[in-house]
Amino acid sequence: MLKLTHAIVIAFTLGLCGSAFADTDSLIHGGDTFIAGAQIDEAVKTGGDAFLAGRTVNARGSAGGDLHVSGFDISVNADADGDLYAAGITVTMRATVAQDLTAVGFTLRTGKDAETGGNARLFGNSITIEGPVDGALMVTGRDVTLNATVEGDARILAQSLTFGPNAQINGTLTYSAQRKITVPARVAPAERVVFTTLSGNGVWGEWDKIGEEMPALPTFASLFFGFVVSLLFYLVLGAVILGFMPTRLARLRRSIGDAPGQMILLGVMGLSLLVGMVPIAALTIFGIPFVPVVALSIVVLWTFGYALGAYGVAMRVWSGFGGSDDPPNATRLLVFAAALISVALLNFIPFVGWVANYTLVLLGVGAMTHALFRWLVGNSGVAFDVDMKPNNN
Repeated sequence: MLKLTHAIVIAFTLGLCGSAFADTDSLIHGGDTFIAGAQIDEAVKTGGDAFLAGRTVNARGSAGGDLHVSGFDISVNADADGDLYAAGITVTMRATVAQDLTAVGFTLRTGKDAETGGNARLFGNSITIEGPVDGALMVTGRDVTLNATVEGDARILAQSLTFGPNAQINGTLTYSAQRKITVPARVAPAERVVFTTLSGNGVWGEWDKIGEEMPALPTFASLFFGFVVSLLFYLVLGAVILGFMPTRLARLRRSIGDAPGQMILLGVMGLSLLVGMVPIAALTIFGIPFVPVVALSIVVLWTFGYALGAYGVAMRVWSGFGGSDDPPNATRLLVFAAALISVALLNFIPFVGWVANYTLVLLGVGAMTHALFRWLVGNSGVAFDVDMKPNNN
Protein backbone atom coordinates (compact mmCIF):
# COMPACT_ATOMS: atom_id res chain seq x y z
CA MET A 1 0.00 0.00 0.00
CA LEU A 2 2.87 2.35 0.81
CA LYS A 3 4.46 1.70 -2.58
CA LEU A 4 1.20 2.48 -4.35
CA THR A 5 0.85 5.70 -2.36
CA HIS A 6 4.36 6.73 -3.32
CA ALA A 7 3.58 6.08 -6.98
CA ILE A 8 0.43 8.23 -6.83
CA VAL A 9 2.32 11.04 -5.11
CA ILE A 10 4.94 10.88 -7.83
CA ALA A 11 2.26 11.27 -10.49
CA PHE A 12 1.14 14.60 -9.02
CA THR A 13 4.59 15.79 -7.98
CA LEU A 14 6.04 15.19 -11.42
CA GLY A 15 3.24 17.28 -12.88
CA LEU A 16 4.09 20.15 -10.54
CA CYS A 17 7.83 19.97 -11.09
CA GLY A 18 7.66 19.47 -14.88
CA SER A 19 9.06 22.96 -15.41
CA ALA A 20 11.54 22.78 -12.55
CA PHE A 21 14.36 21.95 -14.93
CA ALA A 22 13.17 24.52 -17.47
CA ASP A 23 15.11 27.49 -15.99
CA THR A 24 17.63 29.02 -18.33
CA ASP A 25 21.04 27.44 -17.95
CA SER A 26 24.21 27.97 -19.93
CA LEU A 27 27.53 26.26 -20.45
CA ILE A 28 30.72 27.24 -22.24
CA HIS A 29 32.76 24.28 -23.40
CA GLY A 30 35.56 24.16 -25.94
CA GLY A 31 34.88 27.74 -26.97
CA ASP A 32 31.22 26.95 -27.77
CA THR A 33 28.23 28.32 -25.86
CA PHE A 34 25.18 26.20 -24.94
CA ILE A 35 21.98 27.82 -23.60
CA ALA A 36 18.75 25.98 -22.74
CA GLY A 37 15.53 26.93 -20.98
CA ALA A 38 11.81 27.53 -21.35
CA GLN A 39 12.13 31.23 -22.21
CA ILE A 40 15.48 32.48 -23.47
CA ASP A 41 16.35 36.15 -24.01
CA GLU A 42 20.12 36.09 -24.05
CA ALA A 43 22.87 38.20 -25.59
CA VAL A 44 25.18 35.69 -27.24
CA LYS A 45 28.84 36.68 -27.26
CA THR A 46 31.17 33.89 -28.27
CA GLY A 47 34.02 33.35 -30.65
CA GLY A 48 32.88 29.79 -31.31
CA ASP A 49 29.56 28.15 -32.09
CA ALA A 50 26.38 28.89 -30.14
CA PHE A 51 23.48 26.50 -29.41
CA LEU A 52 20.16 27.79 -28.04
CA ALA A 53 17.06 25.69 -27.35
CA GLY A 54 13.82 26.61 -25.61
CA ARG A 55 10.11 27.22 -25.99
CA THR A 56 10.56 30.95 -26.71
CA VAL A 57 13.98 32.09 -27.89
CA ASN A 58 15.24 35.61 -28.57
CA ALA A 59 18.87 35.35 -29.61
CA ARG A 60 20.84 38.61 -29.46
CA GLY A 61 24.50 39.52 -29.75
CA SER A 62 26.91 37.70 -32.06
CA ALA A 63 28.50 34.31 -32.63
CA GLY A 64 31.98 33.99 -34.08
CA GLY A 65 31.11 30.56 -35.48
CA ASP A 66 27.86 28.83 -36.35
CA LEU A 67 24.58 29.67 -34.63
CA HIS A 68 22.04 26.91 -33.89
CA VAL A 69 18.58 27.92 -32.60
CA SER A 70 15.56 25.67 -31.97
CA GLY A 71 12.26 26.14 -30.19
CA PHE A 72 8.59 27.02 -30.58
CA ASP A 73 8.75 30.80 -31.16
CA ILE A 74 12.17 31.93 -32.40
CA SER A 75 13.54 35.42 -33.02
CA VAL A 76 17.14 35.58 -34.25
CA ASN A 77 18.75 39.00 -33.74
CA ALA A 78 22.29 37.68 -33.28
CA ASP A 79 24.82 38.01 -36.09
CA ALA A 80 26.66 34.85 -37.08
CA ASP A 81 30.14 34.82 -38.61
CA GLY A 82 29.49 31.24 -39.73
CA ASP A 83 26.25 29.47 -40.65
CA LEU A 84 22.81 29.88 -39.09
CA TYR A 85 20.56 26.87 -38.45
CA ALA A 86 17.07 27.63 -37.12
CA ALA A 87 14.10 25.33 -36.52
CA GLY A 88 10.76 26.16 -34.91
CA ILE A 89 7.09 26.88 -35.45
CA THR A 90 7.52 30.64 -35.91
CA VAL A 91 10.98 31.74 -37.02
CA THR A 92 11.91 35.40 -37.55
CA MET A 93 15.44 36.39 -38.58
CA ARG A 94 16.71 39.98 -38.43
CA ALA A 95 20.48 39.51 -38.21
CA THR A 96 23.39 39.13 -40.61
CA VAL A 97 24.65 35.66 -41.53
CA ALA A 98 28.16 35.68 -42.96
CA GLN A 99 27.85 32.27 -44.59
CA ASP A 100 24.85 29.96 -45.20
CA LEU A 101 21.34 30.08 -43.76
CA THR A 102 19.18 26.98 -43.21
CA ALA A 103 15.78 27.42 -41.56
CA VAL A 104 12.75 25.17 -41.05
CA GLY A 105 9.41 26.26 -39.61
CA PHE A 106 5.69 26.71 -40.14
CA THR A 107 6.07 30.47 -40.56
CA LEU A 108 9.43 31.87 -41.69
CA ARG A 109 10.44 35.49 -42.22
CA THR A 110 13.76 37.17 -42.94
CA GLY A 111 13.77 40.89 -42.20
CA LYS A 112 15.28 43.63 -44.35
CA ASP A 113 18.43 43.64 -42.19
CA ALA A 114 18.83 39.85 -42.37
CA GLU A 115 21.53 39.67 -45.04
CA THR A 116 22.85 36.22 -45.93
CA GLY A 117 26.44 36.17 -47.20
CA GLY A 118 26.18 32.65 -48.64
CA ASN A 119 23.32 30.40 -49.72
CA ALA A 120 19.87 30.39 -48.11
CA ARG A 121 17.70 27.28 -47.73
CA LEU A 122 14.20 27.81 -46.34
CA PHE A 123 11.52 25.18 -45.74
CA GLY A 124 8.07 25.90 -44.31
CA ASN A 125 4.41 26.69 -44.90
CA SER A 126 4.38 30.50 -45.10
CA ILE A 127 7.72 32.03 -46.09
CA THR A 128 8.54 35.73 -46.53
CA ILE A 129 12.00 36.75 -47.70
CA GLU A 130 12.93 40.41 -47.27
CA GLY A 131 16.63 40.02 -46.47
CA PRO A 132 19.13 40.02 -49.37
CA VAL A 133 20.91 36.79 -50.30
CA ASP A 134 24.44 37.06 -51.71
CA GLY A 135 24.48 33.43 -52.85
CA ALA A 136 21.84 31.03 -54.14
CA LEU A 137 18.32 30.67 -52.77
CA MET A 138 16.33 27.45 -52.31
CA VAL A 139 12.76 27.67 -50.97
CA THR A 140 10.08 25.03 -50.44
CA GLY A 141 6.79 26.25 -49.05
CA ARG A 142 3.08 26.63 -49.57
CA ASP A 143 2.88 30.45 -49.71
CA VAL A 144 6.15 32.16 -50.65
CA THR A 145 6.81 35.89 -50.93
CA LEU A 146 10.12 37.17 -52.27
CA ASN A 147 10.88 40.85 -51.65
CA ALA A 148 14.68 40.97 -51.69
CA THR A 149 17.69 40.72 -53.96
CA VAL A 150 19.19 37.31 -54.74
CA GLU A 151 22.63 37.53 -56.32
CA GLY A 152 22.78 33.89 -57.37
CA ASP A 153 20.27 31.38 -58.73
CA ALA A 154 16.89 30.88 -57.10
CA ARG A 155 14.94 27.62 -57.00
CA ILE A 156 11.42 27.93 -55.55
CA LEU A 157 8.74 25.27 -55.08
CA ALA A 158 5.46 26.78 -53.91
CA GLN A 159 1.73 26.61 -54.34
CA SER A 160 1.51 30.40 -54.24
CA LEU A 161 4.46 32.59 -55.31
CA THR A 162 4.44 36.40 -54.98
CA PHE A 163 7.10 38.99 -55.79
CA GLY A 164 7.39 42.24 -53.82
CA PRO A 165 8.61 45.61 -55.16
CA ASN A 166 12.21 44.91 -54.04
CA ALA A 167 12.44 41.42 -55.55
CA GLN A 168 15.36 40.90 -57.92
CA ILE A 169 17.14 37.73 -59.02
CA ASN A 170 20.48 38.20 -60.75
CA GLY A 171 20.85 34.51 -61.57
CA THR A 172 18.40 31.98 -63.01
CA LEU A 173 14.95 31.64 -61.49
CA THR A 174 13.56 28.10 -61.52
CA TYR A 175 10.13 27.80 -59.97
CA SER A 176 7.51 25.07 -59.65
CA ALA A 177 3.88 25.93 -59.04
CA GLN A 178 0.38 24.75 -59.90
CA ARG A 179 0.16 27.31 -62.69
CA LYS A 180 2.51 29.57 -64.59
CA ILE A 181 2.69 33.14 -63.36
CA THR A 182 3.97 36.34 -64.92
CA VAL A 183 7.40 37.09 -63.55
CA PRO A 184 8.10 40.84 -63.79
CA ALA A 185 11.13 41.75 -65.90
CA ARG A 186 12.55 43.70 -62.97
CA VAL A 187 12.70 40.43 -61.02
CA ALA A 188 14.32 38.36 -63.79
CA PRO A 189 14.21 38.60 -67.60
CA ALA A 190 12.26 35.90 -69.43
CA GLU A 191 15.41 34.18 -70.75
CA ARG A 192 16.49 33.51 -67.15
CA VAL A 193 13.17 32.09 -65.95
CA VAL A 194 12.41 28.35 -65.98
CA PHE A 195 8.95 27.04 -65.07
CA THR A 196 7.94 23.48 -64.24
CA THR A 197 4.33 22.50 -63.59
CA LEU A 198 3.40 21.22 -60.17
CA SER A 199 0.44 18.91 -60.70
CA GLY A 200 -2.61 19.44 -58.51
CA ASN A 201 -2.75 15.66 -58.09
CA GLY A 202 0.80 15.70 -56.75
CA VAL A 203 2.24 17.18 -53.59
CA TRP A 204 -0.40 19.80 -52.82
CA GLY A 205 -3.27 17.56 -53.90
CA GLU A 206 -2.16 14.91 -51.43
CA TRP A 207 -1.68 17.60 -48.77
CA ASP A 208 -5.27 18.79 -49.25
CA LYS A 209 -6.61 15.22 -49.19
CA ILE A 210 -4.91 14.62 -45.84
CA GLY A 211 -6.55 17.71 -44.44
CA GLU A 212 -9.99 16.60 -45.71
CA GLU A 213 -9.69 13.04 -44.43
CA MET A 214 -8.45 13.91 -40.95
CA PRO A 215 -11.09 14.85 -38.35
CA ALA A 216 -11.02 18.37 -37.00
CA LEU A 217 -10.37 17.06 -33.49
CA PRO A 218 -9.38 13.59 -32.30
CA THR A 219 -12.07 11.67 -30.47
CA PHE A 220 -11.73 10.64 -26.83
CA ALA A 221 -11.62 6.98 -27.88
CA SER A 222 -8.72 7.60 -30.28
CA LEU A 223 -6.82 9.61 -27.66
CA PHE A 224 -7.34 6.96 -24.99
CA PHE A 225 -6.39 4.12 -27.34
CA GLY A 226 -3.23 5.95 -28.43
CA PHE A 227 -2.28 6.61 -24.81
CA VAL A 228 -2.79 2.97 -23.82
CA VAL A 229 -0.68 1.75 -26.74
CA SER A 230 2.09 4.26 -25.90
CA LEU A 231 1.99 3.33 -22.21
CA LEU A 232 2.29 -0.39 -22.98
CA PHE A 233 5.11 0.27 -25.44
CA TYR A 234 7.15 2.25 -22.91
CA LEU A 235 6.50 -0.27 -20.15
CA VAL A 236 7.70 -3.12 -22.36
CA LEU A 237 10.72 -1.04 -23.35
CA GLY A 238 11.44 -0.31 -19.69
CA ALA A 239 11.09 -3.96 -18.71
CA VAL A 240 13.52 -5.05 -21.43
CA ILE A 241 16.13 -2.47 -20.42
CA LEU A 242 15.72 -3.26 -16.71
CA GLY A 243 16.17 -6.95 -17.48
CA PHE A 244 19.20 -6.71 -19.75
CA MET A 245 21.03 -3.52 -18.68
CA PRO A 246 20.17 -2.76 -15.03
CA THR A 247 23.62 -1.45 -14.08
CA ARG A 248 23.95 0.84 -17.08
CA LEU A 249 20.41 2.14 -16.57
CA ALA A 250 21.23 2.90 -12.93
CA ARG A 251 24.23 5.02 -14.00
CA LEU A 252 22.13 6.94 -16.51
CA ARG A 253 19.41 7.52 -13.94
CA ARG A 254 21.89 8.81 -11.34
CA SER A 255 23.44 11.27 -13.81
CA ILE A 256 19.96 12.79 -14.36
CA GLY A 257 19.26 13.05 -10.65
CA ASP A 258 22.69 14.42 -9.71
CA ALA A 259 23.10 17.07 -12.42
CA PRO A 260 19.84 17.81 -14.30
CA GLY A 261 21.03 21.17 -15.62
CA GLN A 262 24.16 19.69 -17.13
CA MET A 263 22.18 16.84 -18.66
CA ILE A 264 19.83 19.33 -20.36
CA LEU A 265 22.79 21.14 -21.91
CA LEU A 266 24.32 17.86 -23.06
CA GLY A 267 20.90 16.91 -24.45
CA VAL A 268 20.84 20.09 -26.53
CA MET A 269 24.32 19.24 -27.76
CA GLY A 270 23.42 15.66 -28.67
CA LEU A 271 20.19 16.56 -30.46
CA SER A 272 21.83 19.47 -32.30
CA LEU A 273 24.64 17.27 -33.58
CA LEU A 274 22.23 14.64 -34.88
CA VAL A 275 19.67 17.08 -36.34
CA GLY A 276 22.47 19.06 -37.97
CA MET A 277 23.50 15.95 -39.87
CA VAL A 278 20.25 16.02 -41.89
CA PRO A 279 20.96 19.14 -44.00
CA ILE A 280 24.64 18.24 -44.19
CA ALA A 281 23.85 14.78 -45.59
CA ALA A 282 21.22 16.21 -47.96
CA LEU A 283 23.73 18.58 -49.54
CA THR A 284 25.93 15.82 -50.95
CA ILE A 285 25.13 13.12 -53.48
CA PHE A 286 26.75 10.44 -51.34
CA GLY A 287 24.95 11.66 -48.22
CA ILE A 288 21.39 11.75 -49.58
CA PRO A 289 20.81 7.97 -49.09
CA PHE A 290 21.72 8.40 -45.41
CA VAL A 291 19.09 11.10 -44.73
CA PRO A 292 16.38 8.52 -43.87
CA VAL A 293 18.86 6.74 -41.59
CA VAL A 294 19.63 9.97 -39.74
CA ALA A 295 15.93 10.82 -39.50
CA LEU A 296 15.18 7.37 -38.06
CA SER A 297 18.05 7.79 -35.61
CA ILE A 298 16.50 11.05 -34.39
CA VAL A 299 13.16 9.32 -33.78
CA VAL A 300 14.84 6.46 -31.90
CA LEU A 301 16.97 8.85 -29.82
CA TRP A 302 13.90 10.97 -29.01
CA THR A 303 11.94 7.89 -27.90
CA PHE A 304 14.70 6.53 -25.68
CA GLY A 305 15.46 10.02 -24.34
CA TYR A 306 11.85 10.57 -23.32
CA ALA A 307 11.64 7.20 -21.58
CA LEU A 308 14.96 7.66 -19.79
CA GLY A 309 14.14 11.23 -18.73
CA ALA A 310 10.75 10.23 -17.31
CA TYR A 311 12.28 7.26 -15.48
CA GLY A 312 15.17 9.31 -14.06
CA VAL A 313 12.95 12.12 -12.73
CA ALA A 314 10.38 9.65 -11.37
CA MET A 315 12.99 7.65 -9.46
CA ARG A 316 14.49 10.86 -8.11
CA VAL A 317 11.08 11.92 -6.77
CA TRP A 318 10.48 8.38 -5.45
CA SER A 319 13.72 8.52 -3.46
CA GLY A 320 12.85 12.00 -2.19
CA PHE A 321 9.64 10.67 -0.68
CA GLY A 322 11.51 7.97 1.19
CA GLY A 323 11.34 5.19 -1.36
CA SER A 324 14.12 2.65 -1.60
CA ASP A 325 17.00 3.60 -3.86
CA ASP A 326 17.09 0.03 -5.17
CA PRO A 327 13.47 -1.20 -5.33
CA PRO A 328 12.41 -4.36 -7.17
CA ASN A 329 11.77 -4.11 -10.90
CA ALA A 330 7.99 -4.31 -10.45
CA THR A 331 8.06 -1.19 -8.30
CA ARG A 332 10.32 0.58 -10.79
CA LEU A 333 7.82 -0.12 -13.58
CA LEU A 334 4.96 1.12 -11.40
CA VAL A 335 6.82 4.35 -10.70
CA PHE A 336 7.66 4.67 -14.38
CA ALA A 337 4.00 4.18 -15.34
CA ALA A 338 2.93 6.86 -12.84
CA ALA A 339 5.40 9.28 -14.43
CA LEU A 340 4.12 8.55 -17.94
CA ILE A 341 0.50 9.08 -16.85
CA SER A 342 1.29 12.39 -15.14
CA VAL A 343 3.16 13.75 -18.16
CA ALA A 344 0.31 12.63 -20.43
CA LEU A 345 -2.12 14.64 -18.28
CA LEU A 346 0.15 17.68 -18.58
CA ASN A 347 -0.38 17.62 -22.35
CA PHE A 348 -3.87 19.02 -21.76
CA ILE A 349 -2.32 22.22 -20.33
CA PRO A 350 -1.15 24.57 -23.13
CA PHE A 351 2.65 24.96 -23.31
CA VAL A 352 3.22 23.26 -19.94
CA GLY A 353 2.88 19.82 -21.47
CA TRP A 354 5.22 20.73 -24.32
CA VAL A 355 7.85 22.07 -21.92
CA ALA A 356 7.60 18.98 -19.68
CA ASN A 357 7.93 16.56 -22.61
CA TYR A 358 10.80 18.47 -24.20
CA THR A 359 12.61 18.73 -20.86
CA LEU A 360 12.35 14.98 -20.27
CA VAL A 361 13.72 14.30 -23.76
CA LEU A 362 16.68 16.62 -23.17
CA LEU A 363 17.40 15.00 -19.80
CA GLY A 364 17.40 11.52 -21.33
CA VAL A 365 19.42 12.45 -24.40
CA GLY A 366 21.84 14.37 -22.19
CA ALA A 367 22.41 11.32 -19.98
CA MET A 368 23.09 9.17 -23.06
CA THR A 369 25.42 11.83 -24.51
CA HIS A 370 27.27 12.00 -21.19
CA ALA A 371 27.64 8.21 -21.13
CA LEU A 372 28.91 8.27 -24.72
CA PHE A 373 31.55 10.87 -23.82
CA ARG A 374 32.70 8.76 -20.89
CA TRP A 375 32.94 5.69 -23.12
CA LEU A 376 34.91 7.56 -25.79
CA VAL A 377 37.48 9.08 -23.42
CA GLY A 378 37.64 6.16 -20.98
CA ASN A 379 38.46 7.52 -17.51
CA SER A 380 37.08 11.00 -18.01
CA GLY A 381 38.54 12.55 -14.87
CA VAL A 382 37.55 16.14 -14.19
CA ALA A 383 36.06 17.12 -17.53
CA PHE A 384 33.27 14.55 -17.72
CA ASP A 385 32.40 13.81 -14.12
CA VAL A 386 28.70 13.13 -13.50
CA ASP A 387 27.97 16.54 -11.96
CA MET A 388 30.73 18.37 -13.86
CA LYS A 389 32.73 18.79 -10.63
CA PRO A 390 36.30 17.69 -9.90
CA ASN A 391 36.60 13.94 -9.55
CA ASN A 392 38.78 13.11 -6.57
CA ASN A 393 38.50 9.34 -6.97
